[in-house]
Amino acid sequence: MATHVAVPRHVAIVMDGNGRWASKRFLPRIAGHKQGVETLKKIVRACAHRQIEALTVFAFSSENWNRPAEEVSGLMDILAGALAKEVSQLKRDGVRLHFVGDRTGLSARVRQGFSDAETETSSNTRLVLNVCFNYGGRWDIVQAARQLAESGTAIDETSLSAALSLAFIADPDLLIRTGGEFRISNFLLWQCAYTELYFSPLFWPDFDEAALDAALAEYQARERRFGKTSAQIVADVPQAP
Repeated sequence: MATHVAVPRHVAIVMDGNGRWASKRFLPRIAGHKQGVETLKKIVRACAHRQIEALTVFAFSSENWNRPAEEVSGLMDILAGALAKEVSQLKRDGVRLHFVGDRTGLSARVRQGFSDAETETSSNTRLVLNVCFNYGGRWDIVQAARQLAESGTAIDETSLSAALSLAFIADPDLLIRTGGEFRISNFLLWQCAYTELYFSPLFWPDFDEAALDAALAEYQARERRFGKTSAQIVADVPQAP
């Protein structure tokens, strides 16, 4: 007997395959990233309609700085443009934006854009959209440990969890990675200890509502045991009166 919630409360996505999508069409890689933004807009709306409470996406990793300078610059321009154009719509749609990652290496323009977007959408409650930008799972753990050490707080699982960048929200129930790769690439390493993993062969620009529903159906079919046995899970299920 599978035990699960009907819909995951928190979904995380590694949005992979933008560059390969573009290359396959003989387009510059940046065209794939632009199309990826359009896909993200659709998936955000789809998650809200399916009553998913939180969506966390991997937009730019701390390792992505190693990509060609032209591509990195283009990504920054896309981000700035998206912030300028989409925040008002997200506010109307009830989406609260939260940016996760190391902001110290970002330009003043990007940092201000993050802050303004978070402030403008801070009262929204329909869906929390966490955008991980200049983020790495190892960085997250290190910054949390450093914060605790500097404050003299004992480091254990509880205190470390509370010092992580996503401490304000429950860990992801489901992590989706597009692009046909089978790894999580330094994304939410601590938070995904018991997250269900789903890998899609689709490049991110091709990921649509049907693909999202396929991932959700796979999630619903799984048994989440959190270290227990199947028999214990069944025994823990409340019985109908």
